[in-house]
Amino acid sequence: MLRTNHSFLSYIEERYKEQLRKEDIIVKHYVKGERLLTQSEKATKLFFVMEGITKCFFTEENGKSYILEFLGKGEVIGEIELIRDISCLCTVEAMTDVTVYAITPDYFSRLLQQDIGLSNLLLEVFAERIVNTASRASYQQLYTIEHSLKKLLELEARQEIRIPKEDIASYLGVSIRSLNRVLKSEKLSL
Repeated sequence: MLRTNHSFLSYIEERYKEQLRKEDIIVKHYVKGERLLTQSEKATKLFFVMEGITKCFFTEENGKSYILEFLGKGEVIGEIELIRDISCLCTVEAMTDVTVYAITPDYFSRLLQQDIGLSNLLLEVFAERIVNTASRASYQQLYTIEHSLKKLLELEARQEIRIPKEDIASYLGVSIRSLNRVLKSEKLSL
């Protein structure tokens, strides 16, 4: 539910420390609600989350959104768009105040060509995402909304954050009305 990647964070922290001009990797701050990437727009940087939590969501043509992941410490954002030179597939928004390492596309491209360690880390990330996507799809098919909601509420408590009802519904892939029915039947409130 909340993805983190401490190996990637360690890798990028080392690259940040060793750079001479401090221009290829910079530290940026985003406040809660601010967008790091916007669906269908061009990505101008690659991001690694240092602190905070973001949500990655896709908005359909009908205006409905579906939250793919909550991304935390060490997670990479925008790599697919830069590798494939395409517009952003999803929107990524800060759920809490977020601090990131922001990397220029040119530097990222140079690293990809010169550093097998980065390529291996990216392969691990891509493989993990495929496994997570398949697991989540089967989980949503095999378990009730009530069960998934309890897991999400546990994450909320562990991270000491408040996830808005709309985001909970988007993550679970249900309408607000369906979520409200579940909340009422389980005698829960948000």
